[in-house]
This record gives sequence, structure tokens and C-alpha cells, in this order.
Amino acid sequence: MTTLPPPATKFFPEDSIEKQCYNIAESFKEYIPIMNDRNRLGFNLYRFVKGEGDKPEIILKNAKLKIEGISLSDLAKKLDEAVASVK
Repeated sequence: MTTLPPPATKFFPEDSIEKQCYNIAESFKEYIPIMNDRNRLGFNLYRFVKGEGDKPEIILKNAKLKIEGISLSDLAKKLDEAVASVK
């Protein structure tokens, strides 16, 4: 029995909306220590930018993220500023 190689991973282009949203989420790693939480935040930010999701204040409340070292409202303000550069 042989093992097949893993499938190739296609990464988003650097200028795509998806990559920008996930990079924003990754830039807050000091406040959101769990990687899976940052991925969830990146997905929700992408949905917000596309017009399908909620505002960052609501995302932070509903996504049940573990936040450390900053208040929820301060993080929401920083997210608003960061997402404004994507649009």
C-alpha cells in the first residue's frame, strides 16, 4: 500500500479581499492568542466586507473569541479602522 502526496494548497493572492481580512485578524494576535479564533475573525471580517456579515462590534460579541489585554470596545474600534482600509 502506498501513500499519496497531500493535495497542493492554493493561497490567496496578496491583494485579494480574503487575504487582507485574514491578515487583519492575524495582526491582532497579541489580543487574540488562539489561532482558530483569529481564523474565525478573519472569516467574519471577510463576510462583513462583502456585505453579508455583521459589524466588528457584533462579530466580537457573537464569535466568542478569547480576548486578552484589551477591552472589547477598544478592539472593535481598531478593527473598524483596519477594515476601512480594505474597502
